[in-house]
Amino acid sequence: MTSPAARLKSILARREAVIMPGAPNALFANVINELGYECAYITGAGVTNMYLGMPDVGLITMTEMVQHIAMIADAVDIPLLVDGDTGFGNPVNTYRTVRAYERAGAAGIQIEDQDFPKKCGHFNGKAVIPTGEMVQKIKAAADSRRDGDFQIVARTDAIAVNGIEDALDRAHRYIEAGADVTFVEAPINLDDIARISRELPVPQIFNYVFGGKTPPVDHAKLKEMGYGASLFANAALQASLMSVYNVLGELQRTGSLEGVKDALASFEMRQNAVRKQDYDAMEKRYT
Repeated sequence: MTSPAARLKSILARREAVIMPGAPNALFANVINELGYECAYITGAGVTNMYLGMPDVGLITMTEMVQHIAMIADAVDIPLLVDGDTGFGNPVNTYRTVRAYERAGAAGIQIEDQDFPKKCGHFNGKAVIPTGEMVQKIKAAADSRRDGDFQIVARTDAIAVNGIEDALDRAHRYIEAGADVTFVEAPINLDDIARISRELPVPQIFNYVFGGKTPPVDHAKLKEMGYGASLFANAALQASLMSVYNVLGELQRTGSLEGVKDALASFEMRQNAVRKQDYDAMEKRYT
């Protein structure tokens, strides 16, 4: 069997804008896997929001992310691209982060060129490090991976700081340094979205954040542009958060769930999402 890293590399290389949902935990990853998606993204923002209950402003640690990778990789077989924020430090820290992510079960890592503490790519007030500093992080990441297919995704947040020309120049430099894929974050118009895929020679990640700065683009159009993946990093989290507000709000108002029964997963669906039948079979086998 091919490694998860090789499978992720193949998926991105097809340039079919494969839809990549984000998972902040193993339960959501199970659902993504069950629905038949080819790959998933472990979102740093999602883990920060759901695990810490805090905003995406550089608060999650490498160790906490590695713990989540290990749990999610143990739950599903699909390849996982994982948010590595800024590499959690300098190039030496980045070297260690890649080793730890790969060992935990990631098929690839996304590293961004923001200054620390980083912020969500669709927040205001971001800052980016010098291009040469990020180049060294990419080189460290390439040197540290054990599997040559492990995907190094270099993200640049320079559009918001310096404009599209600097962002494209940075992406070219990161590719030269060893990035397999680039991710130009938060383009604000269709012309820039098209330029990114047209002018950069490696597969690209398109990131759609509901309510964010980037306009929605039809999936067929992204395929035509040749994007490697279409990322929906926190769609599952946002859907679940809205549902929690609606259901618990109804419970608070009425003292009953009768009015929101259609918003609740059945007991059977819940058990299926955690593959209880597999554990029942194991219990029978070993009893």
